Amino acid sequence: MLLRSRWCPLVALVLIGALNCPVRAQHGQDPVPPASSAPSSGSNPTEQAVTEQQLFQEMRKLEGRITIPDYKAALLEQPQGRSYQFFHERVLPWLMAVLIVAMVAGLTLFFLLRGRIVTQAPETGIKIKRFNTLERATHWMTATCFIVLALTGLNYVFGKRLLFPVIGPDAFAAVAQWSKFAHSAMAWPFMLGLLIMAALWIRGNLPDRHDWRWLREFGGFTSGTHPPAGRFNAGQKLIFWAVVILGLVLSTTGIIMLFPFWALDINGMQWAQYGHAAAASILIAVIIAHIYIGTVGMAGAYDAMGRGEVDLTWAREHHSLWAEQQQLRVHRDDIAGRAGAPAE
Repeated sequence: MLLRSRWCPLVALVLIGALNCPVRAQHGQDPVPPASSAPSSGSNPTEQAVTEQQLFQEMRKLEGRITIPDYKAALLEQPQGRSYQFFHERVLPWLMAVLIVAMVAGLTLFFLLRGRIVTQAPETGIKIKRFNTLERATHWMTATCFIVLALTGLNYVFGKRLLFPVIGPDAFAAVAQWSKFAHSAMAWPFMLGLLIMAALWIRGNLPDRHDWRWLREFGGFTSGTHPPAGRFNAGQKLIFWAVVILGLVLSTTGIIMLFPFWALDINGMQWAQYGHAAAASILIAVIIAHIYIGTVGMAGAYDAMGRGEVDLTWAREHHSLWAEQQQLRVHRDDIAGRAGAPAE
């Protein structure tokens, strides 16, 4: 009994020490980390953190978690987005500005050196039908829509740089909103007019053997004489095909942007805007040249689309082959009318 009473305090001390030992000792871990494993006072706690560039290299995009059905909302950033931002904010404004300013400056210089193109012979007073009512109505409808589309599109690119500082945020917000409405609304009649014009004039704008001479002589500016041409000369054919091809690009990419993500993902939508902006920039410059020739650049050119008729002298000098065909047709109709008239 004396022995057992001596060992009881010792057993009690062992049990108390075991109960006070950290849980980590059960896993074979030292409750106190060694001095070598403690972080030094000069270490960077974010040195081992994953950087944005590493995520781009491994995942090519940054995504989050969403609870809504629209999976596109989970895409936070993609590498192509930076390229698109650079194009929209840097390349596109310079591209449009250079093309438009260069075209206006070139036409101004040409007008100062050459002056207005007039007919060399006096007018005869005889009028030839140039365009019928359907052709003129389609032209003016498409032209009006394009002007609205061009102005609203230019506001999209240059508005915050040029218009916003002048009229202020409230007025600019209203202008931008109505510009968006007008741009979307005018796109449909523009596409309709484009298809009608292509159907009406595609036959007369096919290349022929006289086009190369017209281009070589630059419409007669280098030779001093008007080269022969049909209803449309080579210059007008170039404008026609530019309008048709670039107009189709604008129409296709425009529909894609009017109904986003129905056929393309985010990267595809960005490429659609690349094509839309580039085609619009080129076509605006082409139409500026077309407007110049049809108004102040050439006397009598506006009458063709304004009244639908041109003087015989104008037709002979600028479209000699077409003028001959029209005169032959009028002569044949006159003969047929006389033959069919009853004798008195």
